[in-house]
Amino acid sequence: MKSEKTDLQYLFSMPVIIAALGYFVDIYDLQLFGIVRIPSLESLGLSPAEVDTVGVKIINFQMIGLLLGGILWGALGDKKGRLSVLFGSIITYSLANIACGFIPHFHFMDKVEAYKWLRFIAGIGLAGELGAGITLVSEVLPPRLRAKGTSLVAGVGLFGAVVANYTVQFSGQWTVAYLVGGAMGVLLLLLRVGVLESGMFKSMQQKDDVIKGNFFAFFTNRERFFKYLKCIGIGLPTWFCIGILVYLSNQFGEALGISEKVIPGMAIMWAYVGISAGDLLSGFISHWMESRKKAIAFMMGMSFLGVLYYLFGGMKSVTTVYIVCVWLGFWTGYWAMFVTVGAEQFGTNLRATAATTIPNMVRGAVVLMTTLFMYFKPTVGTIMAGALVAALCYGLGFYSTITIKETHNKDLNYLED
Repeated sequence: MKSEKTDLQYLFSMPVIIAALGYFVDIYDLQLFGIVRIPSLESLGLSPAEVDTVGVKIINFQMIGLLLGGILWGALGDKKGRLSVLFGSIITYSLANIACGFIPHFHFMDKVEAYKWLRFIAGIGLAGELGAGITLVSEVLPPRLRAKGTSLVAGVGLFGAVVANYTVQFSGQWTVAYLVGGAMGVLLLLLRVGVLESGMFKSMQQKDDVIKGNFFAFFTNRERFFKYLKCIGIGLPTWFCIGILVYLSNQFGEALGISEKVIPGMAIMWAYVGISAGDLLSGFISHWMESRKKAIAFMMGMSFLGVLYYLFGGMKSVTTVYIVCVWLGFWTGYWAMFVTVGAEQFGTNLRATAATTIPNMVRGAVVLMTTLFMYFKPTVGTIMAGALVAALCYGLGFYSTITIKETHNKDLNYLED
């Protein structure tokens, strides 16, 4: 007689481990440009003023790639399977990152232009990793372990930003960091051989009459459309903190009159130390509260307090900035919970599409956030520009969290009409 698996056996099964390692590589590559933005662009001959403007443009190109890639990989995940996305996406972003490592040697086109388009391609590839991994883990784990499993994936994965920062620090060359990221992707690809597909997807795949992976299905039903928008709204505060306050921490440091330079790479690293811990904790908070909504609302509220202190608390040292980045990261560590909620809101035939597009819509929204920030900045200043964007993101975030349906312990074995 076959014995039932223990909770630990479920949580440390191969799909969970591989999803965690995949997200680790994903975050390493996703945050790498933010870490090397200043030294890499300076090495390509840009002035400090150009580094700021061109750097934001390249971030936006990467985020637009994530937005488009989310739609592409999400649909493929429901049509062809969760694993096909995990393989295809990692090949795309690994090759793009290896190419980024050779940008200083490009002579056939403008190096900055090449950088911009390679980050766009990398963004397309990076878009598929998290959603497909979370969907697979959500479907292979029992309902009681979903929150813990997805938190484990994110908690391990988010340390990729820490490793990315130290890779840059120890190698002393931004190009080496890109090559290391590409190499890790290739190794991960080999590890994924032999991982089994989700049983729910296999069952759904056999039904020819079911529409699978139709992105436009989110727009053909009023209830489903607003549910989709609310899922996106829940995630906006997380990327406001990262995409504005952390990525552009050097600009806020100057605006606050801090004499020592704030290094964005260090701010990103410390924020992701916090996010890793917060993501690991968020699953247990949700399990303890028996509610996804309450856990997210609590963590969102605590992060908002950190935003208020960051902007108006009168920080006077670089150390304080980094400590607040840890706080912001820790309490926006409901990222995995937010993606899990997105996966749980929709049926098996749209689940990968939802879980992949929703986080990438949030990442893509960074383009709007940075555009608004840059628009407000000349007239109201850096601090108030950040505050105005924060008010918008957190307003939508709290409203979406309060009004969306609870999904704790929800049965996921169903289809969307």
